[in-house]
Amino acid sequence: MTRAADDDEASTYTLRRVQAMLGLSRSVVAGLIAEGFVSPTRGPRNEWRFTFQDLMLLRTAHALQASKIPPRKILRSLARLKATLPQELPLTGLRITAIGADVAVRSPQGQWQADSGQLLMDFEVAPVAGSVAFLTRDSDTSSWFERAVALEGSDAAAAEAAYRQAIALAPGFEAAYLNLGAMLCVAERFAELASLSDDAVRHCPASSLIHFNRGVALDHLERLPEAMASYERSLALDPTLADAHYNLGRLREQIGDTRGALRHFSAYKRLQR
Repeated sequence: MTRAADDDEASTYTLRRVQAMLGLSRSVVAGLIAEGFVSPTRGPRNEWRFTFQDLMLLRTAHALQASKIPPRKILRSLARLKATLPQELPLTGLRITAIGADVAVRSPQGQWQADSGQLLMDFEVAPVAGSVAFLTRDSDTSSWFERAVALEGSDAAAAEAAYRQAIALAPGFEAAYLNLGAMLCVAERFAELASLSDDAVRHCPASSLIHFNRGVALDHLERLPEAMASYERSLALDPTLADAHYNLGRLREQIGDTRGALRHFSAYKRLQR
């Protein structure tokens, strides 16, 4: 699934969960780490572990890179930004916006320039190309999503209801589909996951992770041809999705396609390295 069930701390996120929440491929995340934009810790199996700060910094760095801002300026802005970000997901909402070559942070307490810490007036931050938001939906939808995330550890039923409300308000809300899908998978509610994924695919057809989730659901329901098609689609959108290669290789092995299975198992091993 898109969020590992062995997240052993509520305050940290696995690589798969980061990909689901931010919509970044494994290779993009690895590249941002290699360039020093973020420094995740290592878990008990040497896997990357990311904090909420890391999520915000990754998303910001990726957007600023796309805007052709010099790496030195990105690093300077991110260093100041990291010192001001909360350690965990805030229940209030936080928005980071690229304005030209600058980074602005907006919270309920006000707005400030990430590089200098200078406060900004409301009129200085307007919708512009390059805007980066952890939650990009309207405030009501964001509130339901934030409530769901906060409730997952204490009240799964309430968290599920909140995710479904967020989806009802914004049917194209990819992160809500992914988080809710992870909950359904952990609970082994695969028929419901398949139904949710069918809706998600209609509204988010370009999401490799949503197609992967659909494949997982159909795989467990033993609808193998459909599961294989979903895994294939997820890989067409993101060839670096290692788990999709593994699952597809396993299914191809079951139907006697030894060559196809070997190709996907080899890709899985290569991506794991």
